[in-house]
Amino acid sequence: MEEKKLCGLYMRVSTEDQAREGFSLPEQKERLEIFCKFKGYTIVDYYTDAGISAKTGNFRPEFERLKEDIKNKKINTIVALKLDRITRSIYDWEKLMTFLDENDAYLDCANDEINTTNANGKMVSRLLMSVSQNEIERTSERTKIGLAGAIKMGHIPNQAPLGYKHEDKRLVIDYSTKDVVERIFDLYYNGNSYQKISNILNEEQVLGKTNWRDSSIVAILENEIYKGDFVHGKRTKNPTYYSNVVEPIIDREKWEECQVQKKRNSRSYQRTVTYLFLQKLCCPKCNRILGGKATTKKNGNTYYYYYCNDCKITIKEKTIEEYFNNFIDELVEYDSVVNQFFLPMIKQKFDEPKEELEKEIKKQNDRLERIRKAYISGAFDLKEYNAEKKIVEDAISKLKAELNDTETSEELNFTPQDILLKRDIDYINKVKLEKEYKEKTKTWKDYTREEKANLIMNYVDDIKLGMMNDYIYVDNVNFRESICKPCNELFDAGYIDVKSPALFGNLVGHLRFSNYLPEEEVGKHIMRLRQYYNVGFEEATYYVEDRIFYFNFIHDNRAIVRVFPLEDYCKIDPDIKMKEYKYGIIYIRGKDEFQMEDVNSAFDYIPDESNDSIIYMKEPVPIEIGVKPVKKELLYEEE
Repeated sequence: MEEKKLCGLYMRVSTEDQAREGFSLPEQKERLEIFCKFKGYTIVDYYTDAGISAKTGNFRPEFERLKEDIKNKKINTIVALKLDRITRSIYDWEKLMTFLDENDAYLDCANDEINTTNANGKMVSRLLMSVSQNEIERTSERTKIGLAGAIKMGHIPNQAPLGYKHEDKRLVIDYSTKDVVERIFDLYYNGNSYQKISNILNEEQVLGKTNWRDSSIVAILENEIYKGDFVHGKRTKNPTYYSNVVEPIIDREKWEECQVQKKRNSRSYQRTVTYLFLQKLCCPKCNRILGGKATTKKNGNTYYYYYCNDCKITIKEKTIEEYFNNFIDELVEYDSVVNQFFLPMIKQKFDEPKEELEKEIKKQNDRLERIRKAYISGAFDLKEYNAEKKIVEDAISKLKAELNDTETSEELNFTPQDILLKRDIDYINKVKLEKEYKEKTKTWKDYTREEKANLIMNYVDDIKLGMMNDYIYVDNVNFRESICKPCNELFDAGYIDVKSPALFGNLVGHLRFSNYLPEEEVGKHIMRLRQYYNVGFEEATYYVEDRIFYFNFIHDNRAIVRVFPLEDYCKIDPDIKMKEYKYGIIYIRGKDEFQMEDVNSAFDYIPDESNDSIIYMKEPVPIEIGVKPVKKELLYEEE
């Protein structure tokens, strides 16, 4: 007598199956009921798993209930539409086959003609299962390739982290919250613990929140997205790392340094040692980043070293700093120009783009209007409405302040001519107002270790070390292109100078040399300089073959301010075949003094270009001239 088939109808639909015809749950149920009626099977129960894939490891509660009913002899046959409704894994299929054998149960599929009651049927089921698993693996590969391409385009699939937002599917910086991320990294970088940072943010109710936690701070500090990278499948066995896929909020060096610090006890650790070249040096043997260490001798002096544990090599910090001494004064002067001119000029273009800020303000205003309408319609009570409103209003206020700073920078309207002028006035101040210059100007030796480290972090990409026998030396310093490129462009255009070695009789020194500037520009520059100092100008012949020109610096105790070609010889004579070049020389005489009553204006202001046609008397006298502030904060003081 044939055993009666007591059936459990198993239906499953995954998220991706929902919209595919023939896989909907009602359709599966209808087909299976017709199939059982045709076969003469008795339907005992229905088992439905909705929105669950058949991948290995996915827990399917209804399928587990079905197996329990088989063990309890409530049913003896599983009926499904297709084999892939049960599983798509050969491993899981073999386990199921063993389970069915042990419980005298069977499987029947309406579409696949599966019969597990004999050896041939089992062989066919294994073949079909292999095809099914191959399909899912190929689909997975295609999905991964497509996902990788999308991530490289900045389409990050996860929820936007603090400081970012999704715009046209791409992850972009959210200028209303990015400063919170920057502050968290700064606080941690300066030695504050997770707990202390969360306490600070809660006390200040940053972003209207009072539930900042240690875990929130840790998650932000560990997230590679803030240095521009993304890790897909971070919690899987084989995560995929994508570099430079979004615009970073935190520079790579600071992010890496925070990870180094995180390995220590963040609750008790306070930064006590500052290494000038940390994260800038790589081992000349294995190319790993060198670590730092310090030793304090009995005399109280602290000595700093950089080392590679694997290669057992060490280099003194003093050795590297001595190499920097060759151009450190230039770097400090350059930093002054960058902070006074480049940053105000670049700030609104990169850090605070005006259009982005205006766009974000509009979005926040729209959000405020939506909140207001939701309150009117009864979606919020008054307390919730005021809380939500305050968060948005605070964001708008902050954005407007940044926009105001940007517009102030634009009002200052610094120009390349201003940079040239400031460089020359600083040089003359150094000669003529030596005492005041030393009081107002910080040199490398005046910098703290923290200031030195920040200067190096801001301008240096990395320092290449070389090795000869056991001797380690500095081979090359690579400066950051983002700052050096505009500087090089200004030099090519004649608006910034470099120091060039020069021979003065039997003495060797340096000249401040700049590239070609049109005659009209030179004239305006000299007239602006003469509002502060009665500089002189003369032409000289440069003998190309001998690499020499004559200038009588003894007469009137003259000092050369700047030397520059009067014609664009790079274009006129690219192969250097001409025998003579004409150079212009701007100089200052020993008798020439600063022409303004307030000496401070020599350092805090530069002459305005609107006064470039003033005619000067021979004797220097105080005059009323238009000036523009060098430092932005001076503008606010005047107001």
